[in-house]
This record gives sequence, structure tokens and C-alpha cells, in this order.
Amino acid sequence: MKKILVRVLLVLLLAALGFGGFVYYMVHNSTSQIYSYNKKTNKSSDDKTASKKSVAYLLLGTDTGELGRSYKGRTDTMIVVVVNPKSKTTTMVSVPRDTKVDFDDVTIKINAAYSYGSSDTAMSAVEKLLNIKLDGYMLVNMKGLEQLVDAVGGVTVTSPLSFDYEGKSFVKGQSYDLSGSDALKFSRMRYDDPQGDYGRQMRQQQILTAVIGKVKSNPTTVLSQKFLDAVGKNVRTDVSLGSVKNLAMEYRDAGNTIKSDQLHGTGQNIDGQDYEVMSDSEITRVHNLLQNAIDAK
Repeated sequence: MKKILVRVLLVLLLAALGFGGFVYYMVHNSTSQIYSYNKKTNKSSDDKTASKKSVAYLLLGTDTGELGRSYKGRTDTMIVVVVNPKSKTTTMVSVPRDTKVDFDDVTIKINAAYSYGSSDTAMSAVEKLLNIKLDGYMLVNMKGLEQLVDAVGGVTVTSPLSFDYEGKSFVKGQSYDLSGSDALKFSRMRYDDPQGDYGRQMRQQQILTAVIGKVKSNPTTVLSQKFLDAVGKNVRTDVSLGSVKNLAMEYRDAGNTIKSDQLHGTGQNIDGQDYEVMSDSEITRVHNLLQNAIDAK
């Protein structure tokens, strides 16, 4: 059940929105380990960030351990992130892991697009589903979330419901200081949530937002060897160092207002597989939401 977890790698992206030189230094020192060149997205991201235009990235979270593993896994967390320096907002939209999509004329769950291909394949699946253009991806594995949370000294969240999971109890309305392992427990529970995977997605976004806030409040944490090691082992991205530098210098105010949403579908069993089937109206709603976030002045 080791699934999901947030691309705390947005720490790399959104972190850049608040601490300029600190994140630039961090990425510079981790680039050889985490960076993967992609001519198409590099140019798109570099051109847009150089011109201070909105950018849209896909945050991917795998269900496995460190990225050096032989087992590839699936991206059980998929979040589209739009960063708009003009409206000074960041918009996050979660895409359910079981979303039904067509892949090479075969029906699959969208979280399998990565395992069948690559991060680029996962991006293409999301672009096709929502009719949007993405400027790059950031990939983090589940173990990475735990290590990143610990590297920033833990996070504080308020539980939206009461539940027990793997020996940890949470009470609705109470705030908790979470270590990395407890952050995983808070984020992973699904079956006891009345909203199922949708409730889990929102808790993932809570952890993500908390990590961003923690790093922004103390940007020197990204210079720690512990943080750098966690990033190097568990993060991969095609967002170039140049783009991250531009984000750090020109987009920092967009990290102050973070808006969250979800793509909502209807559960259906098709040929023995459980899918979340998205209506045309819901896909249009989310497309418009993201496009408006990109175009906002």
C-alpha cells in the first residue's frame, strides 16, 4: 500500500519562489543527480521563465523507494502545478491515480502511464486528458517524501478527520507536528476516508503546502547536507537550472498564495478494473481552471 505522496519536489519548484539564491545553490549542487535533459520542455520552461510568464509543471510521486531501484513503480500521485508571477498565485490540481485514459489505443489507469513509458509519457497522458501544455515535470518517490520532511525538521498539519493508521491516531481539528514517517501515515490512508482517494489527495496537498511553508520560513534548511542528500537520492526533474534560477529570482511572490483543487470522477468497474471516469463537463471545468490560472493577470 505504499502509494502516493506528494511531490514534495515542489520544494524544488516552489521553494524557488521564496529563497532565490538558496534554492539556486541547492539545485546547482544536486543537478548532476536529479536533472534529465528534455529539449522540448527545457525550451518551453526556459523561454517562459525568462519572460516572466506563467508555467505549468507536473509533480509525480512514485509508490516505491529510492529512484535507483530496479522496480519502476507507478505514479500514484499526480499534481498539475501552475505558477503565475503576475497574479502572484500557485494553483495545484490533483489527478486521481485511477483516472481512465487511453494509452496507445489501450485503456489504462493514468498512474500506469509512467510505468509503461517514462515521465514524458505521464506528462503526455495528462496533457491529452486536460488539453493543456506542460512545461516540465518533477518526480519524487515515496521514500523521498519521508526524508524531505525530516530534512526540514518536520511539518505541522491540522487533521480534516479522525482516523487511525499504522499505529498513529489523528483527531479531526487537532494540529500535529509530524516527522517524515508520520507524514506518510497522514498522507497514505485512503479506505477509512469518506472521500476515499480524493480525501487522501487533499491530505497530500496539506503536507506539500506545509513543507513549502517550512522551507520558506527557514530557507537555510535547503543548504543542509541532509536535505541535499534527500533530494539527490529521491528526486528527478527536467526543469533546467536556468529555469529554477528564473523562478527563484522572479516568481517568489507566487508562493504566498496557494490554491488547491481536484479532478473529480465517478467510480466504475470496467472489464474487472476499477476506474475513475471523468465526465466531459468535469474535464472542461479543470481545463478552464488551469487555463485561467495560467492567463490570470
